[in-house]
Order: sequence, then C-alpha cells, then structure tokens
Amino acid sequence: MAYRETDRVRARKAEARSRLIAAAFALVTKGGFRNAQVSQVAELAGVATGSVYRHFASKGELFSEVFRIATQKEVDKVSEALATPGSALERLERALRTFAVRALKAPTLAWSLIAEPVDPQVDADRLQYRLAYAELFQRAIEEGTATGELPPQDPRISATALVGTIAEVLVGPLSPGSHAALGASGPSHQHHLVEGIVRFCLQALTGKALNTDNSPQSFAEGASS
Repeated sequence: MAYRETDRVRARKAEARSRLIAAAFALVTKGGFRNAQVSQVAELAGVATGSVYRHFASKGELFSEVFRIATQKEVDKVSEALATPGSALERLERALRTFAVRALKAPTLAWSLIAEPVDPQVDADRLQYRLAYAELFQRAIEEGTATGELPPQDPRISATALVGTIAEVLVGPLSPGSHAALGASGPSHQHHLVEGIVRFCLQALTGKALNTDNSPQSFAEGASS
C-alpha cells in the first residue's frame, strides 16, 4: 500500500516551511540576500540545516519564494493606490509616490527586490514582477488616454518606462553603501527625491511642465489645467 501523508504530517510540514520562509524574509530584510545563508535561515527557524532541503530543492528556490512574497506585497500596495477614487493622473501619482516612499522606508529590502545581484531563479522572478508593475500602470494610462486626460501614446511603452525610471532613480540611494547617507540626509532629502521621481514621470506622461508646489495633489492638478 502506498504511503499517504496524514493531515497532521502535512500541517507539520507546512508549518516548518512557513517558519523557514519567515526566517529567510527576516534575514533578507535586515541584510539582503547576500547575508541570508541557508545555515542562518535554519538556525533562525529552529531546524537543522539539512532539513531546509526537504522543503526547498535549493537556496535559489527558497529565495525565489521569499522574493515573490515580498514583491507581491509591494505590487498589491501599488494596485491599491491605483484603485483609489480620482482621475487616472491622480491615481498614477499616488501609485508612483507609494512605490518610492515604501522603498525609501525599507531601503535594504527594497534594494534586494530591485537591484541586488541574485540567483538566476530570483532574477527571472524580478523580470516577471517588473512586468506586473507595468501592467498596472498600463491600465491606468489606457484610461487616461481614453478620456483625453493624457495625450495619445503607447500605454505599454509608457508604463514600462515608468517602472524603469523608478527603479533606476532609486538604485543609487538604496544601494548598501548609501543607506547611512540616505538616513542621515533626513526627511527633506527623501521627500525631494520622491517628488522628483513623481514630477518627472507625470511630465513624461502628460507632455506638460508641472507647477512647483510640492503638495500631494499639485502635480495632477497642474497637468490637468
């Protein structure tokens, strides 16, 4: 008779797997993927190092799972911002700001998700999630062009450009050597960085120079005037 796992055994395995993922996530959040060794993950999760491979075929598979969970949370936050009431441009502004602000609040994790050199399996996941962000922005841009709020453009190209712009601008400030300087620079510098990203992206979408008021609604209002 073939062995069949009991519900208790499946639950125990699921619980152990969850502990490993939580431990790996904690280590990545603190020091990036480079500092999350399998032995450290196992120790933090309270299991033997060898038992990690009972749940994950490789370190890359474990890190891929951590990456997908962490990045999906960020994608969901951008999606929530785009689902709020308002015009397409107002919602795009909120989403862009949400992306940038959340990254700067957790620079080590954001660096790990956006730019840290990683296992090829995680790198493939990164590409898929960049596409996920772009698809969210694309839908909002399509709405804006359909209503005439935004000028005619290729929504897919514009959305992809938005994702690339945000990631590229944040790479330097989020990099490990810049963390201390980023924190020491204070809220005003971080605010300037966020507003600069938002301004550039919205001006690129609208083809208009926006006003200089840094209040949250100023960019969209200026573009629609």
